Amino acid sequence: MVLLAAAVCTKAGKAIVSRQFVEMTRTRVEGLLAAFPKLMNTGKQHTFVETESVRYVYQPLEKLYMVLVTTKNSNILEDLETLRLFSRVIPEYCRVLEEGEVSDHCFDLIFAFDEIVALGYRENVNLAQIRTFTEMDSHEEKVFRAVRETQEREAKAEMRRKAKELQQARRDADRSGKKSPGFSGGFGSMSSSSNATIITDTLMEPEKPKASPVPARASGPSKALKLSARGKEVDDFVDKLKSEGQVIMPSSGKRPSEASKALPPPVNTESVHLRCEEKISLTCGRDGGLQNLEVLGMITLRVADDKNGRIRLTINNGDKKGVQLQTHPNVDKKLFTTDSVLGLKNPDKSFPLNNDVGVLKWRLQTTDETLIPLTINCWPSESATGCDVNIEYELQEDALELNDVVISIPIPSGVGAPVIGDLDGEYRHDSRRNVLEWCLPVVDVNNKTGSLEFSVAGQPNDFFPVNVSFVSKGNYCDITVAKVSQVDGEVPVRFSSETSFLVDKYEIL
Repeated sequence: MVLLAAAVCTKAGKAIVSRQFVEMTRTRVEGLLAAFPKLMNTGKQHTFVETESVRYVYQPLEKLYMVLVTTKNSNILEDLETLRLFSRVIPEYCRVLEEGEVSDHCFDLIFAFDEIVALGYRENVNLAQIRTFTEMDSHEEKVFRAVRETQEREAKAEMRRKAKELQQARRDADRSGKKSPGFSGGFGSMSSSSNATIITDTLMEPEKPKASPVPARASGPSKALKLSARGKEVDDFVDKLKSEGQVIMPSSGKRPSEASKALPPPVNTESVHLRCEEKISLTCGRDGGLQNLEVLGMITLRVADDKNGRIRLTINNGDKKGVQLQTHPNVDKKLFTTDSVLGLKNPDKSFPLNNDVGVLKWRLQTTDETLIPLTINCWPSESATGCDVNIEYELQEDALELNDVVISIPIPSGVGAPVIGDLDGEYRHDSRRNVLEWCLPVVDVNNKTGSLEFSVAGQPNDFFPVNVSFVSKGNYCDITVAKVSQVDGEVPVRFSSETSFLVDKYEIL
């Protein structure tokens, strides 16, 4: 079956909606539809009529006709089945079968026609599928509308905030008997003040009233002024300490467990700076079985001087854990495999300036329990008053020095603070998060083991999962940069480096 066109026309042959599925000129389509009423025999009950070149398959729709123009060698049974589907589609979009209604929904009908026929051939679809396909909404459109609504809400909130600031500034000026800021005296002051009042009232109207009434404030000195004055006294005291040579550490407001997730960058860096960073993700069972251990590492190079752009890095790979190494695509892989040297494939090119470039990365994934860097043994046992929890750590890698170690143990909510027994290091109970944090400044070969005992109401399962966080200035996989040299002449180049070993996830389930 080759369907040339589908059209809705009047009984006089005027096309209202026509969709061509093969290349045809408008004159050709209008001529075929205009000839269609003249070929019909009123005395016969046929639903098709033929000419020397095409066949018309049609169905009356009150004052209109649904007409399919096909080739003469098409299958008339398939033509009739397709015609019935076309005829059922039109009432889905047009409430009344009149010329004006069809014209108003012409594009909806065209989209539906395209779902029925593609390139002249019938698609295997039904009416429900056509409705689903044509009404399918766009995810991108939803995202765009959501972003636009968010921007509008933010703009309205900003307008209300500015209006409140203007209104408050005007009230403060009226109380102090001064002129409003930014307004000149005389007639200009009156007009500016009135304009500001109009803008404020207009912007304040859209704000919805709050559910609970705000109690009226008593006149008199505000406590906020006292707080600000005290803050000023603190600032003056801090400035005085600084003038006397005291070093004041700024307060970051973060918990030690959050602040310890990143090491401060080195102060003095050379024109060639290397950063070696590793992240560990570990999941371990409470009975000691290692479920997954994954370490991802990368060496990042940053060149700040053009004269040191053409360099090579000599890598010292002392790893015995079985890591998988991968070089950057622009790095000469053969040179690295044979000589453990990182250099560009084209030695005449330079590394990018003032840009962090990852030159080597590695990955270690294992379930070997002997490779766990820090083992945690949490042993809760039920007692008459609740649970007695014994937890201990042991450093397995003697070469590592772990700083700011925080072992977080969940505490059941509503049971109060735990009773601490034996303790190595310090502890902190966060009642809002229901967590007991065991804090250890340093865990190294001289401080390999430690334990904590506490009692609290609860069940043994309430104290899991245990989370661990730490940072280290030494890497877990023994991969370091031994030397940096120029490509020409193997002249050594001064470089600075920083190494960090961080925790991405460390859980005992």
